[in-house]
Amino acid sequence: MNISSLQHTFQANRPNSAAFFERAKHTISGGVNGNLRYFAPFPIIFEKADSACLIDIDGHRYVDYLLSYGALMLGHAHPEILAAAQRTWSEQGTSSFGATHPLELEMTDELLALYPSFDQVRFTNSGLEATLFALRLASAYTGKTHIAKFEGHYHGAHDHVLQSVNPVADRAGESSSPHAVPDSFGAPDYYRRHSIILPFNDWEACERILTEKAAVTSAVIMEPMLSGYIAADHSFMQNLRELTTQLGIVLIFDEVKTGFRIELGGAQAFYGIEPDLTALGKVVGGGFPIGVVGGKRRFMELSSPLRSDIRSEVVFHSGTFNGNPLSIAAGLATIRYLKQPGAFAEIVQNTNDLRKGIDALAKQYDLPFTTCGEGTIFNVLATEQPVRHYRDLRANHNQLRLALDFLLMENGVYSKPLNRFSLSAAHTKTEINATLDAFEKSFAALKQDPFV
Repeated sequence: MNISSLQHTFQANRPNSAAFFERAKHTISGGVNGNLRYFAPFPIIFEKADSACLIDIDGHRYVDYLLSYGALMLGHAHPEILAAAQRTWSEQGTSSFGATHPLELEMTDELLALYPSFDQVRFTNSGLEATLFALRLASAYTGKTHIAKFEGHYHGAHDHVLQSVNPVADRAGESSSPHAVPDSFGAPDYYRRHSIILPFNDWEACERILTEKAAVTSAVIMEPMLSGYIAADHSFMQNLRELTTQLGIVLIFDEVKTGFRIELGGAQAFYGIEPDLTALGKVVGGGFPIGVVGGKRRFMELSSPLRSDIRSEVVFHSGTFNGNPLSIAAGLATIRYLKQPGAFAEIVQNTNDLRKGIDALAKQYDLPFTTCGEGTIFNVLATEQPVRHYRDLRANHNQLRLALDFLLMENGVYSKPLNRFSLSAAHTKTEINATLDAFEKSFAALKQDPFV
């Protein structure tokens, strides 16, 4: 068995997806509206969703663990999300006022109750916009031009954070002193020169770098769990909070992946740490586009138009669809569902049951797979070595994991090749059992016809 043979089977079983992609790539750049959506030989084209499942244009049905990259915490077209959207259309009569409306304050109250680090919020349209705005606030507050980010952490597709997300080994430098490596052709060199790259979970190196660069560093921005599933040591996070406070550096948590998925209060509740600013997205929109920046008043007030009539003294932030009624209504329905007694805990329990089942099957078939994650997110790694930071992922046998992904797709499970798994309220015991059956069939195939 090899990737080529698996891809051949994949292609033969999906002629409609293959034909669609062949047409699309001529008029849509690369055939996709986002580079992360592509995988070889072509991405599956989906035409319908149903609760915890996706159906492609060839009629194949899959249990969905991509969930729009984790955004759909209640699954597809959950009745309470549908009702909220329909009620909004009926009562408010529009999808966008381009102005303030009452639901914005309702959502703000919910967020402030769940995130003690929030004194105020601003809504954006994506997690990307949220991280960009948070960094602008930090720069305005400190008057400094550099940002520090961690190697392997992704904060959206804007120039200053597209540094060392997936750096190649021969350009990345020493693990204790990583180099800034641009992840996109066309990114101005200014951002590379004004980026400080930190090693995740290596406190001694982080302390040295931040102390040396404190005079120019406006903010440390981080995923408190790398890629949403690799947790930092609690002591590392506590030390980072104390040092950034001591050095006058703004601490920003990018919780676009982890917000409402590790705990309802995000990874910051898991660690018991309050960052200065937080970026949220995905789950908080209930399946509609949204982003949120929340944080301490002294930072958030910098964007208030009440501060001054002189534009240069205010951090500019605006957006036509910021806080639009549909996104807010769907997000409120999601949060209120998850706050019901036992609702979030049940999703976590199902996640844990699935992980335990996968780990047991990997052991049964003597295959080097293990699950890694917290809360409702995890990944399946093709390594038995501990994974604590980006460079540890080099030990992951990506081709073996890719083979597993193609086998899983043939057996009715989808999370996009090499992607993490997210669960939702729609993933019941039925879906969990079907998924474990797919893993067993896939592991058996790998064992019977060893991957080369």
